[in-house]
Amino acid sequence: MVTEVPRDIRPMTAQELLNIPDDGFRYELVRGELRKMSPAGRFQGKIAALMTASLWGHAEANRLGEVYTAESGFELARDPDHVRVPDVAFVRRDREESAGNQDGFFPGAPDVAIEVISPSDRYARVNEKVADYLDSGTLAVILIDPRSRNVRVHRPQAAAVTLTESDVLEVDDVIPGWRIPVGDIFRRL
Repeated sequence: MVTEVPRDIRPMTAQELLNIPDDGFRYELVRGELRKMSPAGRFQGKIAALMTASLWGHAEANRLGEVYTAESGFELARDPDHVRVPDVAFVRRDREESAGNQDGFFPGAPDVAIEVISPSDRYARVNEKVADYLDSGTLAVILIDPRSRNVRVHRPQAAAVTLTESDVLEVDDVIPGWRIPVGDIFRRL
């Protein structure tokens, strides 16, 4: 016997996502579809913490904007609602100020999204996230891959740039003066 799915199932909203009880997992909302995300592994957590500390220290000292951690969602689109949760994100000060003091998800894309690839990530889903960020106005998406020990920087309408441990990561047009040697990102693994 075949069971039909009722046709009145509607996409989840960003507000409903915001109200999900904490069960130890992170979730994203992809065009109204709820997606559970696995917790970060040890290496991914270390790298995300390092990137947060480096970026936050620089942004704070230079009053450039705000840094967000993996618990923060960005509402990329509405109807159906689309909320992505980068491992680390940066929003320039002018955009942060114009967003106001409302609680909830940030209304729009981060200026920089950093994703640390975990063993459970499928590359098709990672590429989908990169496209979502860039299509929504993100100026740089930084993918950090602990397995290959490289960093890929994606920009709108440009080929991705791959950095190795001898290179320096920077996105000077978005975060002036912030630099981190790629080798330092993987130093503690």
